[in-house]
Amino acid sequence: MRSWDRIPHPINNELVKPYYDILKRKWFYRFVKRLFDLTSSFIMFFLLLFPSIIIGILIVCTSKGGMFFCQLRIGRYGKPFKIIKFRTMRKNSEGDKHITSKNDDRITNIGKFLRKTHLDELPQLLNVFIGQMSFVGTRPEVIQFVSKYSDEWYATLLMRPGITSTASYSFYDESSFIDDSNYLSSYLKDILPAKMKINLSDLGHPFFKNDLIILWRTVF
Repeated sequence: MRSWDRIPHPINNELVKPYYDILKRKWFYRFVKRLFDLTSSFIMFFLLLFPSIIIGILIVCTSKGGMFFCQLRIGRYGKPFKIIKFRTMRKNSEGDKHITSKNDDRITNIGKFLRKTHLDELPQLLNVFIGQMSFVGTRPEVIQFVSKYSDEWYATLLMRPGITSTASYSFYDESSFIDDSNYLSSYLKDILPAKMKINLSDLGHPFFKNDLIILWRTVF
């Protein structure tokens, strides 16, 4: 973990410092967490390779475009990276709308199934293996939303973003809470603050057993 004076602005603010101090002391937790991410992502990649190939074939056979969707997100210490997902929308349909809402007509038929089962997240095993993400952590946001963070919310950028979190499974059907006519305001005023409150609570209690509980609740 970087020393405090090497944490970039605006993450290194006084509201983030208490979270930094907690995480800095939890060196063994951080070591075990990364070891788990590395070994588990490697094993799961090979176990899920064949199902992933089948999913990819179904995607390209049922709609125009490639099988993957890559998007720039903000990761640890504010460093941008490309998150990898199976494509669930029509080709080039995202535009400036980075969140999905109720009855979003951009989503393909197979995309609806992949989103509901979270199988669209499988390619993120690569993000985890190379160290851009973790299995458990705050979901990475696009630059547009990170720019709206409060000072305290920046604490979530002290750790690698995750595939899942308490906030993720608590808002597993997030799009159903977002109004089509006012999706951006709905997300920024209602959904994001609620998720960040949960994320900060988890960040302040970094225990590996909590990560395992989050993974269990995500799957079951």
